[in-house]
Amino acid sequence: MTIRFPAFDDRAPDRAVLGVARSVTGRRWRDRLDAAGEATALAITQRTGIDQMVARIMAGRDVGLEAAVGFLEPTVRTLMPDPSVMTAMEAAAARIADAVVAGEAIALFGDYDVDGATSCALATRYLAALGLRATVYIPDRLIEGYGPNVDAIRGLAKGGARLLITLDCGSTSFEPLEEARRLGLDTVVIDHHQCDVALPPAVAVVNPNRQDDLSGLGHLAAVGVTFMTMVAVNRELRRRGAFAKRAEPDLMALLDLVALGTVADVVPLVGLNRAFVVRGLAVARSRRNVGLAALATVARLNGPIAASHLGYLIGPRINAGGRIGNAALGAELLATEDPVAAERLAAELDRLNRERQVIETAMLEEAMAEVDAMGDPGPVIVTASETWHPGVVGLIASRLKERWRRPAFAIAFDRGPVGTGSGRSIGGVDLGAAVRSAVAAGLLVKGGGHAMAAGLTIERDRLEAFRAHVEARVAAAVADSLAVSDLVLDGVLSASGATVDFVEMVEKAGPYGAGHPEPVFALAAHRVTYVETVGQGHVRASLAAGDGSTLKAMAFRAASEPLGRALLEARGRMVHVAGSLSLDHWQGDARVQLRVLDVALPTGPGL
Repeated sequence: MTIRFPAFDDRAPDRAVLGVARSVTGRRWRDRLDAAGEATALAITQRTGIDQMVARIMAGRDVGLEAAVGFLEPTVRTLMPDPSVMTAMEAAAARIADAVVAGEAIALFGDYDVDGATSCALATRYLAALGLRATVYIPDRLIEGYGPNVDAIRGLAKGGARLLITLDCGSTSFEPLEEARRLGLDTVVIDHHQCDVALPPAVAVVNPNRQDDLSGLGHLAAVGVTFMTMVAVNRELRRRGAFAKRAEPDLMALLDLVALGTVADVVPLVGLNRAFVVRGLAVARSRRNVGLAALATVARLNGPIAASHLGYLIGPRINAGGRIGNAALGAELLATEDPVAAERLAAELDRLNRERQVIETAMLEEAMAEVDAMGDPGPVIVTASETWHPGVVGLIASRLKERWRRPAFAIAFDRGPVGTGSGRSIGGVDLGAAVRSAVAAGLLVKGGGHAMAAGLTIERDRLEAFRAHVEARVAAAVADSLAVSDLVLDGVLSASGATVDFVEMVEKAGPYGAGHPEPVFALAAHRVTYVETVGQGHVRASLAAGDGSTLKAMAFRAASEPLGRALLEARGRMVHVAGSLSLDHWQGDARVQLRVLDVALPTGPGL
């Protein structure tokens, strides 16, 4: 195995790995570890026996020596605090326990994304284990918009609900929850979105991001908060003797849903979130949830379920229902125990996902052309169109953010003078706060979100004022973020070193995702022996090292970008390539593939 780590030179802290000061994407390649990080990695290896590469990866993600051993085997039991550390948790658990004991009718109101669907499915399954059949309501994204609305609340109350539990929403729903109170409907809010000091009327608002919550759990997805709430309810029921003659629900068996919602909502995979995903993946691989298993089948998922599968294969299919179809399909699928129903629902979500892909391609072409025409897009990209589908604007914002490396909004004015949009941010830029400030300034009908993503409703004649407001709000933070145009590397290796054993070893420090970045490696001076465009603008290549070893590589959605063009033009030439490694399982065999993130042209004799 050929693995190299450039020796650290504290006289040159800004050195470029392989001498790449500017790649084809305009980035310098930099070693993730400084001198202190190198020392920590060495200490981890020497004191614990952990492999050198794994130790480097851990040190590069701020895992210290004392935490190293526990880091590789995170457990929910060890990392999850008492749920009561969250403000209002005891009141929430007590009210839900009251409803369980009394057999009250419970309504669950969830968001239309994966976090909302998994939260609803988790609560549905937990309550079903206690003998209660909850009513689940997921609003239509296009007609009703985000969060509870008065008409829906009235319908649930008329249907007999006595307790309303909002999941992944509700923290800013003043008028709807006031209506719930007027109708005699108690409400428990379970959420994680940022909110102001004032809260809507409810028995309890459980949200680690409310201003008076000191739990330090603000990084949890809503499904993580939901899980902790069900743990608190279980404890309260146990205290009341509710399990004297019946078995307690198996909460740990629901962690596959927690893992899915956590990964799909792109919250940081650190601390408790990481433990949720590690344990949840183990549950998911057993395929006990027939809905999740059916989705894995239609997604043609080979091999064991990994975090990347949840984010890139499973999550988008659940989201497709909320984007362009029936928003309730995902929650229904994940909650069902009927294999036949699961197959039918999974097939419908797969069909909707394919339809969504076609819509997204057309919208993205228009959005890219609009931004290209701007020349310099400024600190924030704000695009809008009368022909766009409102359910897909979040994906367009994400693609624009990736392409131009700055916050981006995409807004659909498909129903007249009022449009709905989504924003996606970059590290160090709090987009949710910027949107909330625009609401306070009277520039938006409504809006909210968190640091990395936000949603909004806006009147057309306020568009330019909104753009100016957000630019002024985040310009400094964007400038700081753009000034750091480095691709951070974890090591340098050759094709011969990129083995199945090596990738499996690297995965021991995973799962990777937001807040716990996937390791990136450079391959030095490899020849592009084969390259072509495939699928939806992907570039597939074969890279050969000097010793004759080869590695398959793929640059996703890159054919029309500088990265893809550089690869296509490099046939037969030597290049430095940087990317992340994964295992592609096909017909029982595991093969290593490089996901290309950057390319640089070597200089020097013979290159």
